[in-house]
Amino acid sequence: MKVDLQATREALEVITGGWRAQALYTAVKLGLPDHIEAGRVTTVELAASTGSKEEGIHRLMRLLVAMKVFEGDGETGFRNTALSRTLLDEPDSMREMCLLYGEEFYTAWGHPKKAITTVGSGFEEAYGQPLYSYLGEHEDAADRFQRAMKAGNVFFDYVPDVFDFSGKKVVDVGGGNGQLLAAILSATPDATGILFDREHVVPLARENLTATVGLDRVELAGGSMFESVPPGGDVYMFCRVLAGWADDDVVGVFERCRRELPADGRVLVFDRLVRATADAEATVLPSMWDLHLLMTAGGKHRTLESFTSMLNRAGFDVERTADLPLENTAIIAKPRH
Repeated sequence: MKVDLQATREALEVITGGWRAQALYTAVKLGLPDHIEAGRVTTVELAASTGSKEEGIHRLMRLLVAMKVFEGDGETGFRNTALSRTLLDEPDSMREMCLLYGEEFYTAWGHPKKAITTVGSGFEEAYGQPLYSYLGEHEDAADRFQRAMKAGNVFFDYVPDVFDFSGKKVVDVGGGNGQLLAAILSATPDATGILFDREHVVPLARENLTATVGLDRVELAGGSMFESVPPGGDVYMFCRVLAGWADDDVVGVFERCRRELPADGRVLVFDRLVRATADAEATVLPSMWDLHLLMTAGGKHRTLESFTSMLNRAGFDVERTADLPLENTAIIAKPRH
């Protein structure tokens, strides 16, 4: 009986996916997209520029050309593609994400059986401590993490299209480097903001917000959302910061916002939602990010029903939802009166 060749090929594509990811990571770690952009395009030139053996560069580039990351050949010269240009050492590129996912997060994914069977963190198994504790102690990793998060947030510029922030004071809880708040304030000149995150994140936020919208419309506050949230906001928003925490903890955070909000205030949640069960309309990306959260932080993505339940417990009603790019969703909730 002949094997199903198509199914076999598809299985091989999945099985070798990690090799592809690590080949791309290696290219970024060596700075190959940047060297090519600077005119160092042959195998000899790339080897010399990266301190590598020519054979190693030749074999790596052979695969990456086949993957359509680069074009050309080692003798006449390689060329960047639209894909490899997203990995240049430039602001807002995917470079930092590629490095983080190829190093710490790749190591965390080395413990999938343990994570799946215990519903625990692969990262903690690998590094002996939770992700956020590790980031608090390793400044370089924390910086890489924030820059990687920034690269993955290409939907931010579309957020002002799904909610009217005019005249509002917007509190970005767990706001990271301030990219989302900067996008909102840039699009809404009469809005002001408060960025609230852990103390070690605030300096990066200050740097980013100073360079984008300036600090005349933004306050910076450090602390834990599990203890308090800044008072005085008209809108409290949470962008992909709730997945690593238990439902009861998240409800507590929402309750703190409820106590601070005016009657016409809103809570906004931006996240990737998963479906309760697999179906024909489900796509791979949300489920893949959900499993990634288990590996890195012991967390999970939630369904819309789960968010609705937590918001209801905290005294909110979901007013509406809106789709955002790359399968992200905005959940807009109002206080229950």
